Amino acid sequence: MLTFHNICWALSSFHLTGIRGLESQHLWLSIPFGSMYLVAVVGNVTILAVVREEHSLHQPRYFFLCMLAVIDLVLSTSTMPKLLGIFWFDAGDIGLDACLAQMFLIHCFATVESGIFLAMAFDRYVAICDPLHHTTVLTHAVVGRLGLAALLHGVLYIGPLSLMIHLQLPIYKSRIISHSYCEHMAVVTLACSDSRVNNVYGLSIGFLVLILDSAAIAASYVMIFRAVMGLATPEARLKTLGTCGSHICAILIFCVPIAVSSLIHWFGHHVSPPIHTLLANFYLLIPPILNPIVYAVRTKQIRERLLQILKREMRNR
Repeated sequence: MLTFHNICWALSSFHLTGIRGLESQHLWLSIPFGSMYLVAVVGNVTILAVVREEHSLHQPRYFFLCMLAVIDLVLSTSTMPKLLGIFWFDAGDIGLDACLAQMFLIHCFATVESGIFLAMAFDRYVAICDPLHHTTVLTHAVVGRLGLAALLHGVLYIGPLSLMIHLQLPIYKSRIISHSYCEHMAVVTLACSDSRVNNVYGLSIGFLVLILDSAAIAASYVMIFRAVMGLATPEARLKTLGTCGSHICAILIFCVPIAVSSLIHWFGHHVSPPIHTLLANFYLLIPPILNPIVYAVRTKQIRERLLQILKREMRNR
């Protein structure tokens, strides 16, 4: 580690504190966090296995659901094993490259998830507003291209963040990151160099993704609701809207924790730092936990397939 004017250093690693202020409770906190991570992994792997095995689920909406499950696995796995290592072994040290990689995965795949929600909204729009052409418009190839577009959307937006830190912020005033993972702002605030470009770019990308994706999803649902209101009977309207229920729930599960965490970050100056860190971790855990549950409860084919698997396992015992 190279000293610079006895104030700043060129670092090769950082130290994550975990939930700062609750260090004495880390072992106890590992129980709910470890349990939630296990539920998230089992739930999303189960969704992937059920869709793979059940040929009736080989449809665009379920392929998008599989993409969502993979994203949720990446988001939770990029942070939880390291957090549990901090809780159990005080293993807070993380190399600079590993820190930047973790930052990239978190912000990139959160952006990709937003893109997948937009693709799912397009799928519901075509299925409801132009049902006769749904299978010809959303072929397997088109679904794959939409998934690839969402991935590129995340890589191109977030890639420069890590690159700018690597190239423009070589020296830091501390190696202690008061967080449980390498979040962009938590790292940038430690830099000795001018970080205004990073701050502006990070905020601009966040607002751009939020505004553009939200506007496109809202526009899709405006057209969906207009089409639904044109149906003849209330029963037909409810049945048609019911096909959108899981998607709407997943969007709310994704957006609400982000909105709460952002509002507290910007306006909740009286809120203690441990609460900020806990909310930041819940924002990465809640969607991976709840998305499989929502789709398993609300999707008849997935629910029936899960029940068949459970009955078969009980008979084998």
